[in-house]
Amino acid sequence: MQKNIFKIFFTTLLILSFTRLSAQNEVKDTTLHLFTQKGYASYYARKFEKRKTANGERYKRRELTAAHRTLPFNTKVKVSNPKNGRWVIVRINDRGPFHKKRIIDVSERAARHLGIFGHGHSMVIIHEVPDSAQIWSNQSQHY
Repeated sequence: MQKNIFKIFFTTLLILSFTRLSAQNEVKDTTLHLFTQKGYASYYARKFEKRKTANGERYKRRELTAAHRTLPFNTKVKVSNPKNGRWVIVRINDRGPFHKKRIIDVSERAARHLGIFGHGHSMVIIHEVPDSAQIWSNQSQHY
């Protein structure tokens, strides 16, 4: 009888500890994503420097901006490169891309943050970022 109580107690304790460990390993994403899209990103060629974007601003390759076909101007999106885990937050200020297989064109600086500069295009995932979120990139280098 005493052995059975010990076995039940030990088994219960073991189950509870594994449950607690698995719960600690879960990572909850508390970021509210309003819009999500997966596809290919490309970046602006240097010849577009200082040309007007669709919202009337001048394109500057050292700013964190992007072009998207449908998102409203000034929308901020987190662009993630699943191949290397790098990401950056950009502001939509232009329309495009006009290539059917691309979902977003990013500035040169954003392309460097993502690790796609020099490669032409890369698969990315974009998430709209709510206005209340703080704007940070996970890169420590300044391009």
